[in-house]
Amino acid sequence: MQRTSFAEMHCSIGQSLERVGEWWTPLIVRDIYLGLHRFDDIAENLGISRNLLTRRLEALVTNEIVERRPYQERPVRYEYHLTTAGQELVPVLMALMAWGDKWATPVGGPPVRLAHNDCGHQFTPQVCCSACGEPATATNVTARPGPGAASGPGTKVLARRSALAISEQDAES
Repeated sequence: MQRTSFAEMHCSIGQSLERVGEWWTPLIVRDIYLGLHRFDDIAENLGISRNLLTRRLEALVTNEIVERRPYQERPVRYEYHLTTAGQELVPVLMALMAWGDKWATPVGGPPVRLAHNDCGHQFTPQVCCSACGEPATATNVTARPGPGAASGPGTKVLARRSALAISEQDAES
């Protein structure tokens, strides 16, 4: 079954999901981050079919999230490593893991604990304000139009509401 494409969605979340939102893809990125670089190791760890893993890895390479590096010449075989974009995706997966540890904990508790290399302490990932360092939550953050704000698939109603709010502010001044 073909999933809906978000390629035309005028939204950073939609564009991100277009690249990493397929089933298995976040788990493949997780496994590569955790040091499973060879196809057979990833396939065995996830229990994923070889055809599906091949397609997901090809998409990750195409989207420059993962890169292939040859480790054997005859026959040519590759390892998979995270690119800079892939490494910057890891904290997103850590935040998703923290949510899962709190709201969808597997039987027996969280299967992984994270330790910060710089200080050695275990930690729970959280999203913080880049200016003040305070945690950013749904209740203390306001989304405002950015430079790419436009009306399009995924932003039609928000763009209309934003334009209305701006015109109401202008009318009050």
